[in-house]
Amino acid sequence: MPAGCHETRKQTRPMQILNPSRWYLHPVFIFTCSILALATFLVLTISLYMEIRSALEAVIIRFHIDPEMIFPSKTGMTILVLSLLITVVLAGILLAFIYYQKTVNLFRLQHNFIYNFTHELKTPVTSLRLYLETFVRHPLKPEDIKRYSENMLEDINRLTDNINRILNMARIESQNFDSEVTRKSLVELVETFCRKNDSLFRECDIQILNPSGGRFEYPVNLFLFEMLLMNIVSNAIKYNTSDRPQLTIVFKSHLQKMTIDFIDNGIGVDRQETRKIFRKFYQSDRENRQRVSGSGLGLYLVSSIARIHGWRVSASSEGKGHGAKFTITIPRNAIANVRERNIWKRLKKNVFWS
Repeated sequence: MPAGCHETRKQTRPMQILNPSRWYLHPVFIFTCSILALATFLVLTISLYMEIRSALEAVIIRFHIDPEMIFPSKTGMTILVLSLLITVVLAGILLAFIYYQKTVNLFRLQHNFIYNFTHELKTPVTSLRLYLETFVRHPLKPEDIKRYSENMLEDINRLTDNINRILNMARIESQNFDSEVTRKSLVELVETFCRKNDSLFRECDIQILNPSGGRFEYPVNLFLFEMLLMNIVSNAIKYNTSDRPQLTIVFKSHLQKMTIDFIDNGIGVDRQETRKIFRKFYQSDRENRQRVSGSGLGLYLVSSIARIHGWRVSASSEGKGHGAKFTITIPRNAIANVRERNIWKRLKKNVFWS
């Protein structure tokens, strides 16, 4: 490999957005102080009112004054309304703070995504340029040309994969895709997909099991379903440190549903992150991210496509180094027939902003 190519293949740690260095300017501190100030004001106001009321009651008893002259009938209602208004203010501040935190978190994820994705685009381009410069400037042996050409193809595949992820997300979120729904056997679709993409998955042993022998015919959008499969299978290969990646696809029949399990022997997932990994731009495991980078869009697309079809996707793992299992849960035919009429609406509805 030409000099410098090793450097282009190194993974850099994604840039992180740091919190303000001055703790008293941190939004959490300001929010806490605001809540405490309003709560203290409310408590002091009620306490002062009760003290004044007690003093006035003593005056009324001593001088035999009519209580209605001192305490109007609407005083209690006024206090109640004021308390409710302050409660609404506190609730509004809390909701605004939650929204702010979600916005900041999304901004941080987008910032890291842009940084990582820019690096992912730049690295293979730089590598290709170095290879081409080597071809032009130096005479090479046939075996070196073949080896360098294979490395260039890997860079091209890596670049194409990243570009396709962005284009696919843009197509889905703008509803710019084939919205035709056909009723097909999911077993046959998965078998056809694996056979059609055998050259892409040649480094992975894929096994498809269907113990019940059912066809599992369901309404499905072919374009979206193949995208879902591509992301799951690609993840099983990409996030895998074993000598030979393995993926077992199991179709199971249940009373009110059927499931498709994708079981791999990859790096696994922390149990605390089994829900987070389906979020937009979310990237799990910083240590492995330095070795294997990603866009944070693959499993987000999987989850979104499953929701469009009225399905549900979940992940489970025994921990790091023990592989992972991704399960797609699909309702039985009786329920699916009812939902089939609504798939068109789901295809036209944007369910991706979260």
